[in-house]
Amino acid sequence: MKATRKTTRKAAPVRSLLRLTDVSRSYGDRSVLRAVTMELASARCTVLVGDNGSGKSTLLRLACGREQPTSGEVRFDGEPLHEDSPRTRARVATVMEAGSAYPDLTVREHLMLVAVGHGLGRRAGETVDRVLAAHRLADHAGSRPSALSSGQTQSLLLASAFVRPHDLLVLDEPEQRLDARARVELAQRLTAHKRRGAAILLATHDDELAAAVADHVLTLEDGRATVAPVRGDR
Repeated sequence: MKATRKTTRKAAPVRSLLRLTDVSRSYGDRSVLRAVTMELASARCTVLVGDNGSGKSTLLRLACGREQPTSGEVRFDGEPLHEDSPRTRARVATVMEAGSAYPDLTVREHLMLVAVGHGLGRRAGETVDRVLAAHRLADHAGSRPSALSSGQTQSLLLASAFVRPHDLLVLDEPEQRLDARARVELAQRLTAHKRRGAAILLATHDDELAAAVADHVLTLEDGRATVAPVRGDR
């Protein structure tokens, strides 16, 4: 009898993707971040924790190129990070505070615009339908954002990030306004994307979400950061 060989899917290779070196950020005389150094690899998730006003959102804006540091350096895949760079736009997906959707487009039209704009071509329709179903938005595909509940609006913002290709996800409290089931689904989705090789930088106040996805926890206090691993490689 001929033996059959069991095949297993190889994990995505791990490599350094995002690096902040001695990064400080000030607004006038107010210092928000002080000499923060961190590194995030592909297929890994770093969770930011800290009190309100500790600098988490500022760090996320620096990490996606939306702002530039007052001093220090932010590099993405070895090169300086700028939000307006086509390279950054193609590879970095964000869900940030005060995100918005196109008000005159339906939910499906909005996601199609994002998908086509990021090069999905003929795969866009199938991908959008899959993402709509995953975020429980299929029944609202023909609705405009103004007709959605707050939780559905947050799901649309998340769907906009997941519908497009990305190597880095930068998420600011993505669990907000989601119900308990949607939070569990979010954790599962982030874990799946991480296993496929995405790097994830995430600020959250949800301890269960952090425990489910974090490989490292970066704690911000008075603008200074400490980083600690929370688990071994899986």
